[in-house]
Formats: sequence, structure tokens, C-alpha cells
Amino acid sequence: MSFSNMLNKLHGNNYAENNDRRSRYKFGKTLGAGTYGIVREADCPEGKVAVKIILKKNVRGNEQMVYDELEMLQRMKHPHIVKFHDWFESRDKYYIVTQLATGGELFDRICEKGKFTEKDAAETIRQVLDAVNYLHHNNVVHRDLKPENLLYLTPDPTSSLVLADFGIAKMLDSKNEVLTTMAGSFGYAAPEVMLKKGHGKPVDMWSMGVITYTLLCGYSPFRSENLQDLIEECKNGRVIFHERYWKDVSKDAKEFITLLLQPDPNKRPDSENALKHIWLTGKTASDHNLLPEIRAYVAKARLRRGIELVKLANRIEALKMQEDEEGEAPGDADVPANAGQAAGEAIEAHSSSRGLEGSSSAKNRLTRAAKGAIFREVVLAKVREMKETEAQKEFEKNALEHAQSK
Repeated sequence: MSFSNMLNKLHGNNYAENNDRRSRYKFGKTLGAGTYGIVREADCPEGKVAVKIILKKNVRGNEQMVYDELEMLQRMKHPHIVKFHDWFESRDKYYIVTQLATGGELFDRICEKGKFTEKDAAETIRQVLDAVNYLHHNNVVHRDLKPENLLYLTPDPTSSLVLADFGIAKMLDSKNEVLTTMAGSFGYAAPEVMLKKGHGKPVDMWSMGVITYTLLCGYSPFRSENLQDLIEECKNGRVIFHERYWKDVSKDAKEFITLLLQPDPNKRPDSENALKHIWLTGKTASDHNLLPEIRAYVAKARLRRGIELVKLANRIEALKMQEDEEGEAPGDADVPANAGQAAGEAIEAHSSSRGLEGSSSAKNRLTRAAKGAIFREVVLAKVREMKETEAQKEFEKNALEHAQSK
């Protein structure tokens, strides 16, 4: 079905037909929650899929963003980009159905390997950059490139890596169009995004630089915990390759990262030129095993995920609809039976990775302690969020006053 026909049907409110299409899907667990709705796993005659459920009341007045995402997903056909499957709507929700990637996130999958070398990293980044190059040639900016959005299609060892989550991607009307809205994830957003200077395709190249750096050493190149300090750190563009972690990494890898992490977007290579860099061929990459650093990174990520489980449970509760339609409203089955316990186990796994494994009773004590830690972390995270919002407002106010004084 062409997109124009899809859109006509979308505006036609043909709910009888949409109900028939919705009945093809048996919804399962919730995979995540965002600003506008949730993502759920579902079974259909063709197999398992991912269904993004967007509440209409959350996008009222901004319906175009839903249409844009639908059009974008339908057009994107690339082996390293998650595939569009279907769409339908109800009176109060939009549903966007895509291929379900069941092979796990990039870093989690790497940890299952016996070895992961710099050569492997080069091939991984080449696959992702190939997908980004395809997007850019089609005038699409992803704007949220990060490890969590890099997924393996299946658990098979030869499975393809795919780029997912096009929720804030933008299709440019022209090559010279400049985007001005804040978009991206903390730690991966380019400086021009945080400074609201206007941005375009180069923001994806910056994010690729951050991902590559993290993949090769197990930590981020920019580590400030508040927005203003992070902006200053990124603006300076001083990328440090600490000897302890980088001594066995090739010079070409460091050069590739340095080229991408240029504070001036005009100095960053575009996706086509970046793909030509010698490091991506693997010819100059070392056989240095990166697994110890990556496993340490994943252990810390599991700690953060434990906290996110609590936030996810709260968010799903907040997204429950007043007029639930049978079989589609998120409920208790959508989240872990005990989000606090799951979070505690994440912290326990983190502690175990640091040599803190103990008896069963010790583990139980750790889980109980973890619950208290989770509560404190959630409160602290909220406080940090409020402080960052205040800092951003103050920063923008000072910047405006400075500009007006000139």
C-alpha cells in the first residue's frame, strides 16, 4: 500500500478495518516506554513484531510527527535498518508495527562472545555507518544514535546488526534545511544540538564518534554529569586517549574518532567520506581483546537499567488509558513482577562483577539493600534532572543577554 493511501485511510478513520487488522496481533510484554506511548512485543501470522503504541492525546496538534515517522519507515529499505511491517489506529491510539530484533543490544551481545577485538569493532562500526550513510543519502537524520538503538536481529552468531528507534528522526525537506529543536540522548548529542545553533546530518557523525570511542575502551569520551559542563566539554573537543586503556589500540582508530568528534560540524567528515577511512577496512586494526573493558561498561549499564525498570513501571502506570480497549492497555503483566527486585538483581550483578559475590543470604541482603538504593537513586536522578533544567534555562538566559548586548 502506498504511503498516500495509508495516510488517506489514517484520515478516513476506517476503524472497522483497523479493528480487523489489530485483531491479527496478540500483544505480549512491554519492551519500553517513551514520551508519547509504549512499545510492546506482539505475535502475528508472520511471526513476532514490535508495536509502537502512540496515544493520540499525547500528540494532539503534532500529528505530523506520526505521519513523518510512518513515511520514513516505509521508505527505509536497508539490511542494517529495522524494517517497517504495518500500521493501524484506534480512536485514541496509533500503532506502528516494525520488525522485532530479538538478538539483543550491541554491548550485551558482545559480552557473550569469547573474544571481541579492535578488528571486530571496526566491522561493527562499518555496518552501522553503512546504515547512517543510507539515511543521509535519503535526507534523513536519525538524531538518536547510541548503543541501545543498535540491535541484533536474531540470536544467531551471524545475525545482522540493525539500527532502530526512529522516533525523533527527521526527514529534511532540502539538503540545506536546518533543524533547531533539542533532540538526542545525554552524552551522545552533538554540541550544536545542545547549543540550539541549528543542526543537520553532522550530528549523527558526532554520535558515531562517541559510540566508536566507547566501544574501544568501555567508557564515554565526555563524562560531565550536568548539561552546562557537558556542553563546555564537547565545545572544547579535547578527546583524551588514556594510556592505560588505549595503548594497544591502533593509531588509525584514534584518528577516525578524532575526525568525527570535531566540535565544528563543518569539519566533520560526511558519512560517505567516513566510510572510506582505512580503519573501517580492519587492515590496520589490532587484535587487542576489548572484552574486559566492555564487560565493565555493561556491568555499570545494568546498574542504570535497574533504576530504569522502576522508572519504566511508573511511566507505564502513568500511560494507562481511561478508556482501555480490550487486550491493548498496558497492565501489570507489562512490567517485571517486582521491578525493585529486578533492579536489585541488576545491582547485584554489578557488584558480583567487582568480586563481591557471596552466600545466598548475602545476596538476599544485597537485594534488599538494593531496593533502598534504587529509591535513593530515583530521587537523586529527579533532583539532577530539575537542576539540569534550571541550569539550561539559566544558560539560555545568559546566552540571550550576551547576544543582545552585542
